[in-house]
Amino acid sequence: GLPMMTRPDGTPVNAVYGFTTMLMKLMDDLRDDSVEELIAVVFDTARKTFRNEIYGEYKAHRPPPPEELIPQFSLIRDATRAFNVPALEAAGFEADDLIATYARLAEHAGIDVVVVSGDKDLMQLVRPGVRLRDPMKNKDIGPEQVKEKFGVGPERVIDVQALAGDSTDNVPGVPGIGIKTAAELINHYGDLDTLLKRAGEIKQPKRRENLLANAELARISRQLVTLKDDAPTPAPLEDLVWKAPDQSVLTGFLAEQNFKSLIAKFGGAIPAPPSGTADKPTTSPATAAAAPAPMVGLPFDVAKYETVQTAETLKAWVAAATANGWVAVDTETDGLDAVRAKLVGVSLCIEPGKACYIPLRHGSAGPAGQLDLGGEKPPPQVPFKDAIAALKPLLEDPAVLKIGHNVKYDAHIFETVGISVAPVDDTIVMSFVLDGAKHGHGMDELAQIHLGHATIKFSDVCGSGKSQITFDRVPLDKATQYAAEDADVTRRFHRLLKPRLRAESLLTIYEALERPLIGILRQMERKGVLVDAKVLKALGDDFAKRAADLERDIHKLAGEEFNVGSPKQLGEILFERMSLQGGKKGKTGAYSTDASVLEDLAAQGHDLPARVLDWRQLSKLKSTYTDALVACINPDTGRVHTSFSQTIASTGRLSSTEPNLQNIPIRTEDGRKIRTAFVARKGTKLLSADYSQIELRLVAHVADIKAMKQAFKNGEDIHAATASAMFGVPIKDMTPELRRRAKAINFGIIYGISGFGLARNLGIPRAEAQAFIAAYFDKFPEIQTYMDRAKDEAKSRGFVMTPFGRRCWVPGISDKNQAVRNFAERQAINAPIQGGAADIIKQAMVRLPTALRDAGLKADMLLQVHDELVFEVPDSEIDATKTVVTKVMESAAHLSVPLVVDTGVGANWGEAH
Repeated sequence: GLPMMTRPDGTPVNAVYGFTTMLMKLMDDLRDDSVEELIAVVFDTARKTFRNEIYGEYKAHRPPPPEELIPQFSLIRDATRAFNVPALEAAGFEADDLIATYARLAEHAGIDVVVVSGDKDLMQLVRPGVRLRDPMKNKDIGPEQVKEKFGVGPERVIDVQALAGDSTDNVPGVPGIGIKTAAELINHYGDLDTLLKRAGEIKQPKRRENLLANAELARISRQLVTLKDDAPTPAPLEDLVWKAPDQSVLTGFLAEQNFKSLIAKFGGAIPAPPSGTADKPTTSPATAAAAPAPMVGLPFDVAKYETVQTAETLKAWVAAATANGWVAVDTETDGLDAVRAKLVGVSLCIEPGKACYIPLRHGSAGPAGQLDLGGEKPPPQVPFKDAIAALKPLLEDPAVLKIGHNVKYDAHIFETVGISVAPVDDTIVMSFVLDGAKHGHGMDELAQIHLGHATIKFSDVCGSGKSQITFDRVPLDKATQYAAEDADVTRRFHRLLKPRLRAESLLTIYEALERPLIGILRQMERKGVLVDAKVLKALGDDFAKRAADLERDIHKLAGEEFNVGSPKQLGEILFERMSLQGGKKGKTGAYSTDASVLEDLAAQGHDLPARVLDWRQLSKLKSTYTDALVACINPDTGRVHTSFSQTIASTGRLSSTEPNLQNIPIRTEDGRKIRTAFVARKGTKLLSADYSQIELRLVAHVADIKAMKQAFKNGEDIHAATASAMFGVPIKDMTPELRRRAKAINFGIIYGISGFGLARNLGIPRAEAQAFIAAYFDKFPEIQTYMDRAKDEAKSRGFVMTPFGRRCWVPGISDKNQAVRNFAERQAINAPIQGGAADIIKQAMVRLPTALRDAGLKADMLLQVHDELVFEVPDSEIDATKTVVTKVMESAAHLSVPLVVDTGVGANWGEAH
């Protein structure tokens, strides 16, 4: 429980401070300059290790680390490296296993070992030549102290822990046996195996029965608590020889964290920035970090923006940005397609008001007449190759944070020129996590809201409409003002928004879900999905032919030819010429012929409206999918590269654009045919994994509906179970019709359906539908409670929360207009459920690439469609991939109901369903 400390940018650093001071103190106490010493800090990697293979529940109930620790884990690794101490970790093993392994290796090499930790689990390592030092109490732990703690010497600690178990790590042990009893038994019988062999001799009946019944658990527990001293070593012993750190690296790190007292201890001066003229950035990181936050930098009218046109100036900016530890970055390009656009220039901002623009491809050959440069040559610029070579180390430096506004786009552009940008922070994603549906998150709108500043618009520098020019034709003075301002504004957003994440308890959503997702979505977009244009063309022809046939039938039924695609003409045919009932005229004086009107007429048995609906469906499929998708295929890759956005849907769902792959119809046979055009490349198959009924599971969890939770736990068919409860029919006698009714209600309720809507869905009278809804609330009263709670929460706070703490803003909840209010209330009820489902699949997406690589699998994640993920998997790895994907997805969250994933495999997406 360290006191809270944060950097000026809001990042918590209390644990980093504690760790750094402890490391400094240990080096003072334990280091002996007269001999060569080895030193390393060992870290845990992922939650899952080989122990989870032995016992799946190992450490399963550990609460997640406190929110403020999450961003500090990587800073603690940075601190270790700043002291020039190796930071070691091995996937699949715990830190303790590595410590045991290095202790054994050092002992064999005749080196004395000091393990710095007060952790009881390491007490089994104590032996001549290996001592344990408790850094909190500043005391050594020897055989005596171990005996005090466990009642046995170090060599028998494992046996005692195997019997007593450990609730924090979820090591089962033997029920009813604590440390004291375990020590007594081991001291009496000598060791665990002898005890288990002779357990039948024990006098106390309860203890005897427990030992006989749980011998296997004790053996498993012994495997779990035994440290593996033959774990893979990330570095040989000789690499651990300690060398003094580079002073400037160390003071740079301490300055970035604002640890002034520690810098003073070192007598270290803050590293100086590159010398140069006055208008170069001259703030040192320490002063930049300590600047007061509320005033977000220089007023815009005195901001200094420099055009970088020489290699020397560029070097100075790169050096200053590197010393700074963070830099805001923005790219200018000649188009919007992230995978195809060309880089025209880069802007950097080191502190509010100090930014530069580096033109790279300005004024070079554009089509004549676009912009007359008066016959001048292109302006002087740093040669493209040299500029990229200078920027690459900065943009790839793990110690420099790159801040962008929609940084995924910029990262794509840099990837095209061979730079992989990391680590990143994204101000548009932060803004969205904080304020969601309250307002838009584009740079211009946010600058107005947060900085009271009207930014220079793209159209101000490039014009609009027919005479619009591309950015490479913009004169440099204008280009610099526009581009550098973008980077400057981004830097200011970061300073305002980052501290709010912690203050408003949204840091975990940002750090654990959204931020790691940026890179994962970028990889998915980059990879794209293979689309067979031949299949699409054939489907398009088929749809066109069938639509033409339908059009002929429609004309025949109408008794005259008319434009089926014109709602006005269709309305006149239906309600005037054919005199059907139910025609309503809108404001324009034309009859309404939207889907609901046509569906009602079709339900009354009229043929023509039914065929118009079919015709519309086919026309839409042809224009929106078969034709439009062919146009989206990238000629270089043969694949379609959609863009996934994290900042559009207020519930936190991802959305997909250009093309939108998330709205391909799946309900109809024709819609499913479109999915068959999405194919796997040679030697691979597509694997589709989707959460089964995740939204209903979330309803059961969030509203705490006992009966539903039980049905899910028993693995029952939830719709049949609901029908059984509502209509009083045993599950074994369930009819398809009753199940269909229950299903419509189950889904309808979550989306706030009315008696009217349900009646139409099921084709039953409204009174009957109303009675169903009443019966439903009667059977599951918890739902009503949940709905009221969600509405109240939205009214009082303006947002509702998912089970994982994401805020879903509901702006219309207090609107004067009743219809807007009702819609907002339905949103409030649905958002925690839909948003919760989005959080869960995002969590899975964040973990999957690592899990697949750790398992040595080559699968690529290509698409996310709400509850479904699609992978391209080598033929030989299908089963192994299925296992990993299912496991990661099903364990992405721990709800009070099980998560279930269904998988399918096929040569195309249609088959994989």
